[in-house]
Amino acid sequence: MDDDQRYRAVHSRDSRFDGVFYTAVRTTGIYCRPSCPAVTPKRVNTRFFPTAAAAQDSGFRACKRCRPDLTPGSPEWNLRADVVGRAMRLIQDGAVDRGGVGALASAVGYSERQLNRLLSAEVGAGPLALARTERAQTARILVETTDMPMTDVAFAAGFASVRQFNETMQAVFDRSPTEMRSAGRSRASGVSEPGTITLRLPYREPIDLAGMLRFLGDRAVPGIEEYRNGVYRRTLPLPHGPGVAELSEGSKPGHVLCRLRLTETRDLASAVRRCRRLLDLDADPRAVAEALGGDPLLGPIVSAHPGIRSPGHVDPSELAVRAVLGQQVSVKAARTLAGRLVARFGEPLVEGLEFPGGGLTHVFPAPDVLAGADPAGFSIPVARGTALVGLTGAVASGRIELGPGCDRDEAEQRLVELRGIGPWTAGYVRMRGLGDPDVFLHGDLGVRLALEAKGVRVSPAAAARHALAWSPWRSYATHLLWTSLGDADPDRAGSGGPRSIVGATGP
Repeated sequence: MDDDQRYRAVHSRDSRFDGVFYTAVRTTGIYCRPSCPAVTPKRVNTRFFPTAAAAQDSGFRACKRCRPDLTPGSPEWNLRADVVGRAMRLIQDGAVDRGGVGALASAVGYSERQLNRLLSAEVGAGPLALARTERAQTARILVETTDMPMTDVAFAAGFASVRQFNETMQAVFDRSPTEMRSAGRSRASGVSEPGTITLRLPYREPIDLAGMLRFLGDRAVPGIEEYRNGVYRRTLPLPHGPGVAELSEGSKPGHVLCRLRLTETRDLASAVRRCRRLLDLDADPRAVAEALGGDPLLGPIVSAHPGIRSPGHVDPSELAVRAVLGQQVSVKAARTLAGRLVARFGEPLVEGLEFPGGGLTHVFPAPDVLAGADPAGFSIPVARGTALVGLTGAVASGRIELGPGCDRDEAEQRLVELRGIGPWTAGYVRMRGLGDPDVFLHGDLGVRLALEAKGVRVSPAAAARHALAWSPWRSYATHLLWTSLGDADPDRAGSGGPRSIVGATGP
């Protein structure tokens, strides 16, 4: 988009672009989301920024009316596989706060100077400014939704001092933390349980949230996941200790209700980012629908299932292990095998972290724990157990990087180089674990069945060629084909195709 197109989007208050770019007004010193209900500023007084950090770095503060910091994230960072996209995903996950700019630059293979130059040119702000924005947003959540002392909030959000915290909050939001807490309490609809952080995760409509939660519930592993009455819960492996997340439909449209319990509140930003990736909340469903809705094969499915997403995962290494465990067995059997693995090797959940009445007991075992296990002790064929040990050993040693800033092409290539890991498993990990929106599982049984049901009988290689027209949204095309199987057969209902075959739906 050029600036004239952006101005037209602002003039029409088009919410599709919330989080994609930000509008700043020179005469007021305020930046807003494109859909802000305030009077549209004159074109000559308007500036546009690709990120909130860029607007803040240029001296603008957030609008109190539209609260641009609460918009969904830009879908661009999931699409982009270059160094800027990888760096943005790492910054959002808290990499700068944990290891500094040097560690971030090392993770993407650039010097600090090169990385700063690239980010400044592409997104209008360097890594420190981008991290500062993430810290401010985390602090705002803690200020408005908890009773934590302000000193604890400051350090939990990643600030080096209380003074820095106060100055940043005043500069970004034009309010002191105390004023923000009073305003947050006046907006609160209820009181959170002690030790619980309650927040709303925004998304772009439409969304098939119920279908996505069922998709996750169908694959819920005992001990680390549960799905009851439309509410999905799971344990989270986080940088400073485990956490527990509860996700459900919110009382208001446009938001997912998220309740978190954390060992360390400084993991809040990472926990929120993992939940957003899990539910693909930064997606642009209208862009997907526009790209795939005109296709003769996919168009009717898009119309029948508006807002379908491509669910991700909170831990790519866990997903990779579960994919190996589930090879050539049913979804039910894969859940049973994973549950046994969790009971034997998983880390018991910290006492008091679980929600009252819940059934979560463990955190999924870390790669280094499984790497040292006996391949014959997993209740699966020894060859597959050997593949599992080889996979976790490669992840634990760093030979395979599956984090948010990894090179997806390199990760997939190294996965298929491992004995016992085929293209389907590597592609499934790339689609869900690494959040790539452009993966087509052309060798998947469910995809083949769905294509045949639509009258397309082709080889996997021909299916892959046919799917090139669906790029860059081939992951969504895969989920649409899986979902279409449920339209023809009620026993296969729910997002994800036939539930009885792991090779058709993924574990």
